[in-house]
Amino acid sequence: MKTTSLLIAVLLCHISSFGQYAFRGKILDKTSGQPLPGATFSFTDLKRSMAANDTGVVEFSGIPSGLHNIRISYTGYEILFIRANVTGEQDSLQLFLLSARNESEDNELNQVIITATRSGLDLASTPTRAEVVNGEELQEKANMKPGDIRMLLAETTGIQTQQTSATSANASIRIQGLDGKYTQIIRDGFPLYSGFSGGLGLLQIAPLDLKQVEVIKGSSSTLYGGGAIAGLVNLVSKTPSEKPQLNVLLNATSALGFDGSAFYSWRSENIGTTIFAAYNHGNAYDPANIDLTAIPKYDRVTLNPKVWLYLGKNTTINVGVNAMSENRIGGDLHYIKGDASSDHSYFEQNKTGRISTQAGFDTWLNYQSKLSVKNSLSYYDRKMQLPDYIFSGKQFSTFSEANYAYNGVKAEWIAGLNFYSDHFAEDKQISFPLRSYSQNTFGIFLQNTWRVTEKLSLESGLRGDYHTDYGFFVLPRLAGLWKINPYLSTRISGGLGYKPPTIFTEDAERIQFRNVLPIDVNNTKAERSYGANIDLNYTVRLVNDKVGFSVNQLFFYTRIKDPIILTSLDNGYLQYLQPQGDLHTKGLETNARIITGNFKLFIGYTFADVNQHTNDLFRQYPLVSKHRLNNVLMYELEDKWKIGLEAYYFSRQQLNDGTTGRSYWTTGFMAEKIWEKFSLFINFENFTDTRQTRFGSIYTGSITNPEFKDIYAPLDGFVINGGIKLNFD
Repeated sequence: MKTTSLLIAVLLCHISSFGQYAFRGKILDKTSGQPLPGATFSFTDLKRSMAANDTGVVEFSGIPSGLHNIRISYTGYEILFIRANVTGEQDSLQLFLLSARNESEDNELNQVIITATRSGLDLASTPTRAEVVNGEELQEKANMKPGDIRMLLAETTGIQTQQTSATSANASIRIQGLDGKYTQIIRDGFPLYSGFSGGLGLLQIAPLDLKQVEVIKGSSSTLYGGGAIAGLVNLVSKTPSEKPQLNVLLNATSALGFDGSAFYSWRSENIGTTIFAAYNHGNAYDPANIDLTAIPKYDRVTLNPKVWLYLGKNTTINVGVNAMSENRIGGDLHYIKGDASSDHSYFEQNKTGRISTQAGFDTWLNYQSKLSVKNSLSYYDRKMQLPDYIFSGKQFSTFSEANYAYNGVKAEWIAGLNFYSDHFAEDKQISFPLRSYSQNTFGIFLQNTWRVTEKLSLESGLRGDYHTDYGFFVLPRLAGLWKINPYLSTRISGGLGYKPPTIFTEDAERIQFRNVLPIDVNNTKAERSYGANIDLNYTVRLVNDKVGFSVNQLFFYTRIKDPIILTSLDNGYLQYLQPQGDLHTKGLETNARIITGNFKLFIGYTFADVNQHTNDLFRQYPLVSKHRLNNVLMYELEDKWKIGLEAYYFSRQQLNDGTTGRSYWTTGFMAEKIWEKFSLFINFENFTDTRQTRFGSIYTGSITNPEFKDIYAPLDGFVINGGIKLNFD
């Protein structure tokens, strides 16, 4: 009996240890080969960590077999993220090499992983030039405009917000001077903010649940298809954290607006979740006393829950829902406040609703290969109403993709297929041709990132798209990164793009699509483009390493052949026509950063020369500031204070009526006092009270039937906002 019990105990011990092994590693300096005692070695998926001993060695026992996520860090060295396979044969000492950080670089930004390129490379190593707003900078921008991301993007060098409604504040963004229709906005890789929602998309995305915002300027069509001619904006959502996390933001404005939002995150071994909820309210506001709203009255509710399932060490499934409802009304202040009369009857109302689903499946086939499948369904309902006119409809779109990624020692590959459908059904209101359409796009793509040497990386991509209305498109793209020395690097990229014609443009949005005829598919073709960027990036530390200085100089050029133009016809209707010609933008962007002690100074300059050639007519493209200047000075005492001062300059802009707008400056001041669990913030936006209504009237005709001029400067003027942020983890 004793013998039997002993055998059972031995067998149980053997079973319990089956598939678990010892793991030994040694952490060395990549250049000198010297050990790094005290370096931290972590199996992040197992939540097990250890500091290296005096010889740089770590020893773990009971590590399950299979693929594991490993993070190795050491002060003064770049963090190493790898996936390693633990097997019973792996009982020898494994070597891990860390590279010393270049102290002249902005290390925080260099460790940011760019998800839009899908290469898994950090900001400093990707051949594709990208700009990232993340972490503390994202929180600072949220203090200034907690209800939407319009300001976050508008204060980025090379990006300009174009307001398309004088009273409802509808807006789009322009990258390097090109219309908003040429910029693709995606969220976690899903195209959710295009078509009918484009005019309000920026105003309906709150930043609290965003981890970072990535901007790629120039053609980015290899992975995401048509539309990314001017550039790509990728909104990256937060993912579940290992510790429960709750963030709450409450904000109020001097214009009687209110924003309340909350984000919750939690994760266990097998399941995780994030939940974002927000309520945003704006009150009708008229600082110019002209009886027209500079800020419309609106109420918006947003709910975004998402669930992750972790199936073993290598497979993840996530499912999420994005729901939003908003009622926005601008126009005559008397009408909105319930005091309408024959002299005060003008209004613009937008009722919108969105519900979309996102689902993703990721599985590591081995430590180098990953298979991903994703899908989204999006339903968007919008009704625009004026006193004598209604335009409404429903847009239903889908996006599906399957891709395979391989991460080798010298090269990374990603190949995939995707399918995009876009269906718009206009509600019939009057005897006018419906603008409904149904389009499908099938795409196949291949991208390679090749680390030729430690200093040279090349990225190449090829995409083929078949559009059911406009045929087949081949889109090649090339990019390269050369690290000339530890202080100087350069990138160059170029590619082709295309954009199928759509009625949903800034020009049509500005007139609420009134009298705009449907696209004549038989007599139009997709807009084609080619473009290139080249930049130089120099970073150095000065004054005995007390001052960090970096400067990035970008040169860009993009040409669009035979662009679609909204043209007035003799019968009073407007039709999208495609005369021979081109639209091209060329210019430069300069970004400089100086960091010393607790102070940070950012200076950005944009020169954008945008011209349109139509038949024999050449003209400067309207609503583009040829010269823009961004200046931001920040003082930050870690975990105690943040204080910021901003100043932005916009040069004169050509307007559609042939006149020229005035140049102007806007300014802002922000302060935040931080405690362990909460912070208080206040923001003085545009405290010089720059307003277009100070430059002259923004409309012609009567107050009951106004004809609005182009909006090229702020209308809301000086607004104070402030609030509280609560953080529990």
